[in-house]
Amino acid sequence: MKILNKKYKNILSLIPSYLLLLTSYLLLQSCTKLELETVAEPYLPASLNESGGNWKTFVLANGSEITVSKPLDVKDASYLKELDSLKNNVVGKLSPEQSQAVNYWGAGAVYRWNEIARELAALYNLPPAANANGVYPVPDAANPKADPMFPFANPPYTARALAYLSVAQYDALITTWKAKYTYNRPAAYTVDTQIKPLLPVSTLPAYPSEEAVVAQASYQILLAMFPGEADYLKSKLDEAKNIGIWAGKNVTSDVSAGLKLGADVATKVMGRAKTDGMGSANNQALVPGLVEHAKATGINNPWASQESPIRPPMLPNYGAVKTWNFDRVTLEKIRPAKPYVDGSAEFQKDLEELQSIQKNQTREQARIANYWADGPGSYTPPGHWHRIAANEALAAKYSEIKMARVLAFIGTALMDAGIGCWETKYFYYSPRPQQYGLKTSVGLPNFPSYTSGHSTFSFAGATVMNYFFPEKADLFNNYAQDASDSRVYGLIHFRADCTMGREHGKNIGSYSVTRAKLDE
Repeated sequence: MKILNKKYKNILSLIPSYLLLLTSYLLLQSCTKLELETVAEPYLPASLNESGGNWKTFVLANGSEITVSKPLDVKDASYLKELDSLKNNVVGKLSPEQSQAVNYWGAGAVYRWNEIARELAALYNLPPAANANGVYPVPDAANPKADPMFPFANPPYTARALAYLSVAQYDALITTWKAKYTYNRPAAYTVDTQIKPLLPVSTLPAYPSEEAVVAQASYQILLAMFPGEADYLKSKLDEAKNIGIWAGKNVTSDVSAGLKLGADVATKVMGRAKTDGMGSANNQALVPGLVEHAKATGINNPWASQESPIRPPMLPNYGAVKTWNFDRVTLEKIRPAKPYVDGSAEFQKDLEELQSIQKNQTREQARIANYWADGPGSYTPPGHWHRIAANEALAAKYSEIKMARVLAFIGTALMDAGIGCWETKYFYYSPRPQQYGLKTSVGLPNFPSYTSGHSTFSFAGATVMNYFFPEKADLFNNYAQDASDSRVYGLIHFRADCTMGREHGKNIGSYSVTRAKLDE
């Protein structure tokens, strides 16, 4: 058993976030930001969030919708038999690999599954290449390992995958906390003090096992999102579900109840995913009508692929996917205003700024453009912000349920940001700088320019992070501004694409914050 398969370790060399670094914070030195990776180790949560079972769910009606059976009393003969089995067959008899796994997963089940999901997104973030006939094949969910692999984990896909993962974890843990504090069955090491725990000791009730709940829910969501990774995900499930037992915290029935609960919640969450409209997000038949609509609004030079052969536009109907924190009417109401058009003074000013950067790009501008590019082989801007959120929650020593809460609210905000941004892009179908002779070194997106996805994602993410960690608001806002500016410095976007994306992202993030405040 290995903590991380070799092929996934190889991904780490491609992703800046996985450089082996020494500290757990994000450091500012002069004008240069250096983002340092958190060292994840087991910890005692700052709070157990005992009232978490009453927090508001996303897909479930509440934390009581799914029934969790009453457990056996700790004095029951069947429970004592489980306890004896744990003491006689597990405690003190772990293999080195099992002990290593306890330490790895002890940093948090939610944290580790989010990390795994980001690694998968990076692995699958490979746009299809043209075949000998000049056609770009569409990834096939029925044959996910064929070239091109399914899915193509572009930013909207990654945002959606991480949102559903985080929502499933959060709803499942709300239900878990409800059951834990309803039944209050203590941890095995509390019932029998001869059992020496391998993880920090707390008074959190053991039934059902939170590690098993998160493992099963995460496994089912990620299997649906990355169907070619069945064997790998099953290996992680088999490892993660047993952590509570190996650590001396859980007996078998704690784990069994957790697995059932995780499966029930994941099934309900995937029920939403199957009907959210993603299946028609790449409907190319809509494209001619979208172009004509843009021309009718005054866009006199609509976006056109600059690749050869011409690449079809990416996800032209993603803007029709169901949002989380506001409805369709609101989506259209908060759509940014029409962009500057070719021939206007404002457009010419933005074009001249890019032309100046192309001639005189500074080293700092080049650094920012490349750092925030988050292109193929990365886990994209949504994954970048998930990593920031997960590491901040880890540094704050959040409990599993509070970690899941942060990621669910930032995850849904980022998915909403992708939907809102893509709806805007294809509503206006505005041209990219490359149609005016600008060259870029950070990729050539195959979709319209206005508004900037990086800007929309990043300011939505920063808005949510500012709510959860207000003492670091300046830091998050600086990250978001750098991510936004990077698209100008990389000659990918006009300035207006980014400034309007910034305001759109803030607006979208505010709806997630409003929803989060309902638990206050």
